[in-house]
Amino acid sequence: NQLNGTFPLCFGQLESLETLDFGYNLLEGVVLETHFSHLTRLTTLKASHNRLKFEPNSSWIPPFQCRIIELGHWNLGPKFPHWLKFQKNLSSLDISHVGISDVMPTWFLNLPTLFEYLNLSSNQLTGEISYLNVGDIVDLSSNSFTGPLPRVLSSLRFLFLSNNSFSGSLHQLICNPSLTGMITLYIDTNLLNGEIPDCWNHWDVLAYLNLGNNNLTGKIPLTLGQTNPSTLNLRNNRMFGELPSTMQNSTNLIMLDLSENHFNGSVPAWIGDKLSNLVVLSLRSNNFDGHIPHKICDLQFLQNLDLAHNNISGVIPKCFNNLSAMATTNKTNNELSTLYFINYPFYLSALLVLKGREDEYGHTLGLVTNLDLSVNSLTGEIPKEIGSLVGLLSLNFSGNHLTGNIPDNIGNMKFLESLDLAMNRLNGEIPPSFSKLNFLNHFNVSYNNLTGQIPTSTQLQSFENLSYVGNHLCGPPLTKNCTTTGIPTDIANNGSSSEGSKVNWLYVSIVLGFVMGFWSVVAPLFFIRSWRHAYYRKLDHVGRQLYVFWSIMG
Repeated sequence: NQLNGTFPLCFGQLESLETLDFGYNLLEGVVLETHFSHLTRLTTLKASHNRLKFEPNSSWIPPFQCRIIELGHWNLGPKFPHWLKFQKNLSSLDISHVGISDVMPTWFLNLPTLFEYLNLSSNQLTGEISYLNVGDIVDLSSNSFTGPLPRVLSSLRFLFLSNNSFSGSLHQLICNPSLTGMITLYIDTNLLNGEIPDCWNHWDVLAYLNLGNNNLTGKIPLTLGQTNPSTLNLRNNRMFGELPSTMQNSTNLIMLDLSENHFNGSVPAWIGDKLSNLVVLSLRSNNFDGHIPHKICDLQFLQNLDLAHNNISGVIPKCFNNLSAMATTNKTNNELSTLYFINYPFYLSALLVLKGREDEYGHTLGLVTNLDLSVNSLTGEIPKEIGSLVGLLSLNFSGNHLTGNIPDNIGNMKFLESLDLAMNRLNGEIPPSFSKLNFLNHFNVSYNNLTGQIPTSTQLQSFENLSYVGNHLCGPPLTKNCTTTGIPTDIANNGSSSEGSKVNWLYVSIVLGFVMGFWSVVAPLFFIRSWRHAYYRKLDHVGRQLYVFWSIMG
């Protein structure tokens, strides 16, 4: 609902009230102990996502024994709520985002109650946790917990420990044979080290695994490839080796992120042949080589393909126009679909590099389409078939050895927000059709061999000169003007100067010819006496004949 105002004091007089649920409203102000003074029968308190503050006296003992308490996004800090110590029947507790900045109290970890659901996420809790007495869902993410990973109950299905400082090995957790029902394991962004243990045989129902942003080393274990999760994230570790062939069995994968490691070998063709449900594939920043396998073109649901910063060579496959999820503009789902429904605000997210920066996409991940092949050793021309991917939001081919003209039909990709073709060997003009790319907010064609006038549009003139530097372009936004034929004035002037130079050299050659001819006649007369006497006698003879001729005529 959209209830606002303060929390009424009269609620504290409802002695028979068992369930109080006013979550997801706009209530604000301070909640007092008197608000609960007569709620002796209260068993369910659901009030998350309001703007309320509750700081009871440290000696306050609640009059109720609740089974469910949800106060997420209240202001309960900075101390851990001591009054929870007296709740003996708790099975579900949510005090996430409540401003607690404290050491996890020992008494809380030793409560006799068996939690089914525990959410302490997004606080500033510290300390070590040796054991979690929770049967179904635990979320301790985004705190400052340290020490080894806690031991957990065999019935646990969802474990979120992301964004903490847990350290040590994965072995005790992963190799626990009683953990047969784990569906979600998120331990990304911690300080875990060592190799991923090869004992995943009993993780039959694992659907979501995120071990990214740790210090894990070694190869991907063979048994991990047999778990068949929907998402697998190992990004930003120190892992190496080729991708194991057992990963062909992970046919449920919709998201595979192995970026920022040291994996090598060629990109396996079986990715396109076997992992047919992939929506996100990121192998960015590894040591993959060889050519892009044409089987990748068979991934009908692929919306995000990132092979950037590898050693991949060869040409860009023309069959990319078969990537139908990138070729459609009809995207109906904001979020990626998941196999399991749980009563928990859990959604798939991915770190994607778009527009030159890395961002996390969660609720809108299903709307994002991206093709990034930048910083490899790709050669040949940009295939015109790329222009068929009209649903792309981001296209990056920069930092390769691509040649030829930019395909004109890229201008038909009207939803493009980011286009980067910089640092290649492209020539010709920027296609006039680029003037139709009205949603561009990141554009770079610098350091190519492009010539001519920059097409006129609202977007192309809004970028800085750095987007065009290292070419022979002219027109706004550059200060370099164009001639009427679309040639930069400095090139035209250089041409005129060249022609002027040719005229000057003509004059020089005439003068040199005259000098050489003059001295070829005069020099012998000057230095050879017999030639000089004969020359003057000849002149005297000619002079006499002319004199006689003019005398007769006169």
